[in-house]
Amino acid sequence: MTERASSLAKTVSLLAGADEVCLACHVRPDADALGSMLALAHALRAPGRRPQRVTASFGDQPFEVPEILRFLPGLGLLSPPEAYPDHPELMVTFDAGSIDRLGLLAGPAARAGELVVIDHHASNTMFGTIHLVEPAAAATAVLVLDVIDALDIELTRDIALGLYAGLVTDTGSFKFSTTTPEVHQVAARLLATGIEPGAVARQLWDRAPFSYLGLLADVLARAVLEPDAAGGHGLVWTTISCADRARHGLSLDAVEPVIDVVRRTDEADAAVVLKQSDDGLWQVSARSKGAVDVGRACARLGGGGHRNAAGFTAPAGPEDALAQLRALLAEG
Repeated sequence: MTERASSLAKTVSLLAGADEVCLACHVRPDADALGSMLALAHALRAPGRRPQRVTASFGDQPFEVPEILRFLPGLGLLSPPEAYPDHPELMVTFDAGSIDRLGLLAGPAARAGELVVIDHHASNTMFGTIHLVEPAAAATAVLVLDVIDALDIELTRDIALGLYAGLVTDTGSFKFSTTTPEVHQVAARLLATGIEPGAVARQLWDRAPFSYLGLLADVLARAVLEPDAAGGHGLVWTTISCADRARHGLSLDAVEPVIDVVRRTDEADAAVVLKQSDDGLWQVSARSKGAVDVGRACARLGGGGHRNAAGFTAPAGPEDALAQLRALLAEG
C-alpha cells in the first residue's frame, strides 16, 4: 500500500468512527481551501450517515467569507472561530501548509486528538498526525474527492460545486501545467452533477465593482518592470496600500485579482503584488510562468505555496520585502 493510500484509509476510518469532526481551512481562504472544506462538510451530513457533530471554520478575525466565494453552497454550515471546540477529538485541515496558516485555530489543532492534514503544497510542514499530502495533486479538492469517494458518499451538486471551485482556481482555469488528463476527468464528474461552468467563472473572475477599475488604473500605472531581475528572467511588481483600497472603497480580498493582470507581462517570468492589509502588514503574492521557483523563495521568507504561485507576509514593509524576494529570485 502506498503512503497516500495508507493515509487515505486512516482518514476514512477516523471520519467514519468519530462522534465529532472539526474542519478548518487556512486563513483568508481561497476557493480550494473553503470549497474543499464545505464539500466535506456537506458529505458528512449526507442522508443515511450516522449522526455526527460537524464544525467547520477558519481562524480569521473578523470572521468573513471573501465576497467572491459567497456563492458557494453551505456557508450556513460555518461557525466563527470562537465557537470552535478547544480540544477536538478529530480535526481535519484543508490547504494549509503549516499550523500557523490556521490563525486562531492553530491552538485547537495543536491540542487535537487526531489531526488530519489534507493539502497539496510541497512546502507542507507535516504538522498533523495523519498527512494526506500530495504535491502532484492539482488541488486539495482532488484529495477531498478521494476521501468522499472512499466514504462511498454520493456526489451531489452542493458537494461538487465546492470541489469544482477549488479545482478550476488552482489550475488557473485549466491553464497550468498541473492540468493533466485526470484533472479533466475529475472536472467532468463534477460538472455532471449540474454545475454551470460559466456561472462559476463569472463569480470567480468576471465581476468586480466599478471602483476596482480605478484602483487597477492606479496600481498598474506604477508597476515596475525589472527585465534583468530573477536571474535574467524578468520581474514585474506593484503595490496596493491601505490608502489605495480606502480611496476606492475596496477590501483586501477584492484586490486579489490584480496579480492575474500583472503576471501577463511578456518581459517578466516573475510577477509580484504587495498588498497592505487592514492591520498594516503586507501580503505578498508571487507568480511565475515556470522559469523561476517563487514557491521556494516565498517559503524562505516564512510563506509557502507552489513553484508557480506562492506568497508570504512581510511585517517589515514593501521595500524590505521586495529586496529580500528579489535576492532569492536571483538564485533561480
